[in-house]
This record gives sequence, structure tokens and C-alpha cells, in this order.
Amino acid sequence: MSRAVLVTGASRGIGRAVAERFAAHGDRVALHYATREEAAREALAGLHGSGHVLVRGDLATPEGAAAVVAAAVDGLGGVDVLVNNAAVNRPHPAATTPFDAWQRAWREIVDVNLLGAAHVSHCAARNMIDRAVSGRIVNIGSRGAYRGEPDHPAYGATKAALHALGQSLAVHLAPYGIAVASVAPGFVATERVADRLTEEVRAQSPFGRVAEPAEIAAAVLHLASPEAVWSSGTVLDVNGASHLR
Repeated sequence: MSRAVLVTGASRGIGRAVAERFAAHGDRVALHYATREEAAREALAGLHGSGHVLVRGDLATPEGAAAVVAAAVDGLGGVDVLVNNAAVNRPHPAATTPFDAWQRAWREIVDVNLLGAAHVSHCAARNMIDRAVSGRIVNIGSRGAYRGEPDHPAYGATKAALHALGQSLAVHLAPYGIAVASVAPGFVATERVADRLTEEVRAQSPFGRVAEPAEIAAAVLHLASPEAVWSSGTVLDVNGASHLR
């Protein structure tokens, strides 16, 4: 049965791969983007099947997050699956970043990576509850929540918080039939980190490489499936054994 799936930050990278995987599975996708309209339209055009929609919005504000979910509900008739993928990041190492720039980086990253995901999750969950559907929420976290992000501390902190948010929601939403889980990828071969994919980074995994976006998407599709309801609350490491805990 076709489901209505909202994927945030889906114009490229992991988000685009997730959108493609759900569409290939026969689901209808609301592909969210913030600023990359050309890339988003290209991603939409490449989705298998029909009934997909583009949703533009700024997740950094509560109003923007609510509007994104409302647009997805309007375009798809509801939201059965939410994938919280949208994230921002930029270097801000404590030893060399001026305090004003440090504050800006934390505010920007927290607003999107954590608060944006929290607000979208609230609005999507309420839609699932109102429609009495067995919905799914899957968060794209990070290995950095456990391994550390020395040059990107706000990113690591927000991803750790996103994992914790998912577990709290998993407990709270289970009585409504809604399962919540997260994936924690290591480095993935996307445009955003292409300049950081050195041989040293690739050697962190005993496979000698980093993940492809499609490999993360496959894990997300599984966690969103009816068969994975008993994995609610989990944080699934998808890092090629580059960090074990």
C-alpha cells in the first residue's frame, strides 16, 4: 500500500537517496528543500512513480517547520512516514573560533538540526494520531554523536540530542502505533563532505571506503517498514565498523 512520506533536506545527498528509495518502493514522497530549488526539481523529476510533491520551507523557525508539514499534508493527503534528514553544519572549533562566530554557529545548527526536527516531528505525529495511522519517524543522526566532532561540536551535540529525542518519542508515541528510530551514519559520499573524504577518512572503516547514500537509504526504508516496529527506539549504526560502541 502506498504511503505518504515526508523527507526533509531531500534535494541532494542522503535525503535524495532516501526519497528515491521510498519512491521506488511505491510510496509518494514530499521532497523538502530550503534553498536549492534547481537541485530539488531535478531530484523530483528523477523519482519513480507519480504523486510526489515539492515542499519548500525554512526549518529554523517553528512557523517554517509547521508550514512544511502542512504543505506535505496538503500535497499528499497526510504524512505516514517522516524522515528527519535536514541538517546544517560548518566548522567552529573552540580554540580558533571567535566567540561571536561560535554563538552564531551554535544557534544556526541547533535551530535546524534539533529544534527543526523536533517541531516537524510534533506536527507530523499529530497528523498521524489524528488520522489513526501506524506511522513511522526515522531520524538521520550521526556517528559523530558518539565518536565526537572536534571541529563541529554543535553538529555532534545536536545529533546526540536527535538520537535522544527519537528515543523519547519512541516511548511516548508507541501507544498510538507510531514507531520512532534513528540511523547513525559515519562518513557518506555526498557533495557536502566531498572535500573531507581523504584516504585517512576512508581507512577509518575496515572496508576501506565510506558509505554510499543508497546504503543509508536502505537502512531508513527498513526502519520505516511495518516489519521493523519492534526496532522502535533503536539507534542503528551504519558506519562500516568505523566506530563500535
